[in-house]
Amino acid sequence: MTAHQETRPNAATKPVRWAADAVATLREGARVRLDYSAQSLWRVDRMIGEIRQENPPYAAVEHVLRGFGAYAGEVIVRETGAEWWATGGDHWVRTPDGRLWDPIDEARRCYGGHGSLRLLCRDATASA
Repeated sequence: MTAHQETRPNAATKPVRWAADAVATLREGARVRLDYSAQSLWRVDRMIGEIRQENPPYAAVEHVLRGFGAYAGEVIVRETGAEWWATGGDHWVRTPDGRLWDPIDEARRCYGGHGSLRLLCRDATASA
């Protein structure tokens, strides 16, 4: 068994948990329901924009952004039959057409004002 094969089955463990934690936190704390649909990413993009306007230090929102990115990745996985891939602590989504997507980094870009989880999902699911 190669290292690639060894990491693949467990690649989804952390991002699936991060996504579920984000969904639960928003449901309980902000009374926002996320349903793993592509449409729900509009709400996530807006929430990231609202956080950005408050201008907290990145360290204070790093885990929230990771959860939002993992959530977007799970939306892509569920919409396309994609798989999570992991190497060196980084996590990507590989769609059935072989393309790799980095929704966790896209959440960081969104926080910086240069990305969109909704558009990432749209692009990732376009050929599905």
